[in-house]
Amino acid sequence: MTLNRSLFYFLLSLLWTNLALAQTSGSEKLNAFVQQVGTFQAQFQQVVLDPQGNVIEEAQGQFQLQRPGKFRWDYRQPYPQQIIADGQNVWFYDVDLEQVTVKSQLEALAETPATLLSGDVVPEDKYQIRDVPSDDGLQWVELIPKEADSNFQTVTLAFDNNSLQRMIMQDSFDQRTRLVFSQVKENVTFAQDAFEFTPPAGVDVVGDTQQ
Repeated sequence: MTLNRSLFYFLLSLLWTNLALAQTSGSEKLNAFVQQVGTFQAQFQQVVLDPQGNVIEEAQGQFQLQRPGKFRWDYRQPYPQQIIADGQNVWFYDVDLEQVTVKSQLEALAETPATLLSGDVVPEDKYQIRDVPSDDGLQWVELIPKEADSNFQTVTLAFDNNSLQRMIMQDSFDQRTRLVFSQVKENVTFAQDAFEFTPPAGVDVVGDTQQ
C-alpha cells in the first residue's frame, strides 16, 4: 500500500516539530518563559540542604507570580508563613510569631534569585548563562552572577516541554535550596488584590513601607 503523499509530509512535519521541541535548550526555555509567561502559579516542595547534602529544612505551599515585580509564597508546612511582593514592598508574615516585617522591594530583592522570575527580561548583563546537560528529560540552565560579592553562587532552572519544573539555588555559604513545582498553571488570571497585603490587627510590624 502506498502512503498518501500529503499524509507523508504531514507526519514528517510532526516528526521535525517534536525533534525541535526535544532539542530546545534550557536557555531558550528560560527566554521563552520570561517573554511569554505573564502569570504563573504552582504548588511547591522546598528542601534546604547543608554543604554536606544533609536536609536541614523542608517546606511546602503555593507560589504565584505576576510580572513585572509581583509574587507571593504561601507556606503551609511546616508552619504558615507568607512572603508577598506587591511591586513596591516585600512583606514577610510569620503567622505563629504574629509578626510582619516590611522592606523596600528594590532594596530587599536586589541581586537575588527572585528577580530572575519576577522580571520581564533575562538579565544577561548580570549573569553568565549556560545550558547544563542532563539525562532526566528536562532542559537545565545555570545562571552565575557576574558580581563577585553576590549573596548566592548559582541558580539552576529546569524546564520540561510545558513550563518551569525545578529551581535550585546555591548561596554563598554552600547551602542549596531546591524547589520542585507541580500543578503548574501559566497565564492565569488572579484576583485584583492577589498581591496586596494588609497586616492583620494586633500583629507587630517592623519596617517602613515605600509609597
